[in-house]
Amino acid sequence: MGSTNTLDVRKTATLTVGLLMGVWVVDYIDRVMMAVALPFIGAEFTLTKTEQGALITVFALVYLLCQIPGGLLADRVGARRLLVVSLVLWSAFTALTGLAWGLGALLVIRALFGVGQGIFPGASFKALSERTTPERRATAAGTMLAATQLGAGLAPLVMAPLLLAFGWRPTFWVTAAAGVAIGLLLWALLPPPLPAELNGSGDLSRPAPPPASALRAPAVWKFAALFCATNMLGYGMITWVPSYLLEARGVSLLNTGLYAAIPGLVMTVTIILGGWLFDRYFHDRGRLYVIPLLLCTAVLLALMLRAETAAGFTLFQTLAMAVAGLSMMGILGMPVRALPPAVIGSGMGVVNVGGQVAGVLAPVLMGWLVDHYSYTAAFGLLIGTTVLGALIAMVVPQRVDQFQLEAA
Repeated sequence: MGSTNTLDVRKTATLTVGLLMGVWVVDYIDRVMMAVALPFIGAEFTLTKTEQGALITVFALVYLLCQIPGGLLADRVGARRLLVVSLVLWSAFTALTGLAWGLGALLVIRALFGVGQGIFPGASFKALSERTTPERRATAAGTMLAATQLGAGLAPLVMAPLLLAFGWRPTFWVTAAAGVAIGLLLWALLPPPLPAELNGSGDLSRPAPPPASALRAPAVWKFAALFCATNMLGYGMITWVPSYLLEARGVSLLNTGLYAAIPGLVMTVTIILGGWLFDRYFHDRGRLYVIPLLLCTAVLLALMLRAETAAGFTLFQTLAMAVAGLSMMGILGMPVRALPPAVIGSGMGVVNVGGQVAGVLAPVLMGWLVDHYSYTAAFGLLIGTTVLGALIAMVVPQRVDQFQLEAA
């Protein structure tokens, strides 16, 4: 491949990753803003903590159910159209959230919001795999997924002033407009896929594996279980840290936004670093990379619970999330790197199902623990699930050849 082609490949990958990062930032701002707004929504509608947790869980449940269908759609109809459809749908339901009149309406709207966002991840991985080379794909995916934490970090900083200035309803309308804007940019600027011989589509003399073949690969389901256990941490922190700081620590809303933002912004950097480390040193030794990082995360979470001040809590939370960010690309790097582009939407849809089971469980389980016990018990749950992730990591495959799919 000549220098001109190399430059074109890099430009394609860079533009693709940049655009997808923008979408993921808006995606996570839209998600996290509900957690930041929960105390205000709960006060207006007199909701218990369990009911507030249910607003996160209903989204996560529908989001989960859409992962595999969304991945299959991406593999069949293409990434570009599905990405834009997803953005239009979730922006519409974000706007409708600001018009809700009670718990029932909120539950229905957040469920439909889950449909719009649920078809996005498979399409994003499909777009990425078609426009990057296999040897740099985990780095590209790590950079793209770092935007989830950038969005999670920016959301409290952006949402807290808007909530104070305008109230929770107009805040949802502002973020809906941002979703429409990034959707228009994506449609206009997303480059075409790389040639098959560059993006790793495989031996062109053989038929590509059908999308459904990824659903039958045991290795993919093992990584789904691992992602489930480890993603409890992210969903739990996003949902309940703002309420904890406001209610248990007496932190002001603006300072809550600042404290809640710091771990996500730091994790943005460590996810990118984790993708680079995995591509360079650990792509055949995933367990050696993931297990120590998860155990270190669990220790830092225990120290977080023992912190006597809000600043100390945030310090150890930040350290825990930073280490967890490094581990993420060990957990997701192998399937991202190894699945053929023809089935990566479906395969990553399966893996993301595991991650979103955590999204269903963490908000409502932690809400129940807060209602019946304490915030300490709720955050303690996350220590247990992180250790469980380290145990599951002991049985996941480590080599690319264990992901090979045969055409049916």
